Amino acid sequence: MLEGLPPNDATWLCRLPCDEDTARAVADVMVEMFDPTEAAASAFDLNPNAPGWSSPEWLVEVYFSDEPDRDFVRSLIAGAAGEAAARQLVFEQIDKKDWVANALHGLAPVRAGRVLIHGAHDRDKPRANDVGLEIEAALAFGTGHHGTTLGCLLMFDDVLKRRRPARVLDVGTGTGVLALAAARLLRRSVAAGDIDAESVRSARANAVRNGATPWLHPVLAAGVGHPALRGGAPYDLIFANILAKPLKSLAVGLARLAAPGGELILSGLLRTDAPGVLAIYAAQGFRLAQRKDIDGWTTLLLRRGGAGPRPA
Repeated sequence: MLEGLPPNDATWLCRLPCDEDTARAVADVMVEMFDPTEAAASAFDLNPNAPGWSSPEWLVEVYFSDEPDRDFVRSLIAGAAGEAAARQLVFEQIDKKDWVANALHGLAPVRAGRVLIHGAHDRDKPRANDVGLEIEAALAFGTGHHGTTLGCLLMFDDVLKRRRPARVLDVGTGTGVLALAAARLLRRSVAAGDIDAESVRSARANAVRNGATPWLHPVLAAGVGHPALRGGAPYDLIFANILAKPLKSLAVGLARLAAPGGELILSGLLRTDAPGVLAIYAAQGFRLAQRKDIDGWTTLLLRRGGAGPRPA
């Protein structure tokens, strides 16, 4: 899968059967052109595990919170993958539903180091030394199954093998899974915020459910401007699992909140996004320390101390 879950209250869907290259190109352009609260694209190999499977057919699904401008969507896809692909688009109206609950149904627990993310039906799965995180099926992003969230959790596990961050910030927290993992493993206060009110409600509920309220109180925040986020600086570890465009626009703000020698775990990036993001953060004094690629998505660990100029 290339992208995450549909936007809250998705009501329209368009589908495109195609080959893998076309699927990746279409998903890429849709992610770049629409805000994640308005649309989300997913691309799937229709039968990747079947014996002898050799068909090139993939399926792209694009979910919209409101009825889309069909001509505009077709023009985007024509530019990315050609007129033939645009002509094959099928639009349909769909019933509103809890998309995360639908996606989580029957999913197996996800492990990243000591962290095991699971649903209510798998409460017996965490082992004695595990940090089990039960994530509610709610209208917010962050279940651990997506390549971006898993990449961040695995990168965090690598960080913990070297040191224990004292001050942690999670920007765009979604369900709060990254902040929850940090709070439970470090048993220290973690600052977290999200621009989406539904995400903040979900993250707060998950903090209660997972016994993290002594350390975690997510806030409604656009970027890093909220006093609760600024007040905890300087941070020696910052998570930002969002998309390439907001990551670029937040570069100066994150740099101002990062401690000397601080590290950033950035994700929500397609492989093609990584060079541009690295260049912008290099200008803020960060260098690439580590990279993980999972399911077509890239997670970066950046460390302050690169050759670029630091912000005033």
